[in-house]
Amino acid sequence: MPFGECTITLQDAAYQLRLPVDGRYVSGFLTDFHVYIEGGQLAWQWFHELLGVLPPANQIQKFAVNCTGSRRLLESAPRGPMRRRWLPFVARLEEMGGYSWGSAALAWLYRCMCRVANRHVVKLAEPLQLLQSWIFWQFSGFRPVGYDAFSWPLASRWSGYNPRISEKGPRVQMARLRIDLLQAWDFIWMPYSTPDVLQVVHPEVLEPRHTMLWRCVTSLIYFAVVEWHQVDRVLPQFGSVQPPPHPALNIDFLMSKDGRGGDRWFPSYLQHWHLHWETRADHVLRFDVVADPGPSHEFLAWWHQHGKRFLSPEMYLGIREASG
Repeated sequence: MPFGECTITLQDAAYQLRLPVDGRYVSGFLTDFHVYIEGGQLAWQWFHELLGVLPPANQIQKFAVNCTGSRRLLESAPRGPMRRRWLPFVARLEEMGGYSWGSAALAWLYRCMCRVANRHVVKLAEPLQLLQSWIFWQFSGFRPVGYDAFSWPLASRWSGYNPRISEKGPRVQMARLRIDLLQAWDFIWMPYSTPDVLQVVHPEVLEPRHTMLWRCVTSLIYFAVVEWHQVDRVLPQFGSVQPPPHPALNIDFLMSKDGRGGDRWFPSYLQHWHLHWETRADHVLRFDVVADPGPSHEFLAWWHQHGKRFLSPEMYLGIREASG
């Protein structure tokens, strides 16, 4: 944007999808039971813990058990190894509330958005509802008409929205142009602070243990996916003034991690990143909340020097940037 940076945060996951942000990262259960998922196989240790019995000997292959050996559990599960990872969480319903589902959803969205930036990738995976609702709440000019009433969670506001089908080329060009022409007043830094929103928000979301994590610079973990919650670059979204940011953390090498590799199980192999989440309370930002949040003059000078100001070609903008 021509007036600063913005991103989806744990705060947005909490408000938009009503997902808790405090708790254990969403792979801790798998760590306890040494579950290793490869293709259609489940670790026999988890099979024993869940059912109280061992699978037939002819179904055990080294440290894994074939899906045929746990058919009664998998019959009702959607097909695909990624979705079968959720079975251990469902097995103990009383523990499901102790996980940070908001950070898991946000980590997966970050990873999908990174992958779709590749020119050879043509589809973006879920959770797109979080991305779409965040855009509509933050960018008032992009909202569809007729969706003024809302309830909790906030993403339900757009549940009936069905965009018209149009050609991809013109639609993308128009979206880029609208972004380029945005002004500072077209972006709502703090959409959740209005009285009408606070009236529908569940009080639990506003508990300090959750609101504290909104301002936390830490890792986001979803099984083998590790992303970074770098809210120090988007302080206006929390009511503060944005100074020139520190260099972004380069975690490109984590993109290739998928949890496989013999005994190099990722919670121990990438222990450094998991400890970031465990010590998240030590990385909460402290800043002053002001009446008029936004980028500082120093930040704008940095942005015009380092940022890409326009997405559209000059022929669509009708302007030409000064050289140098």
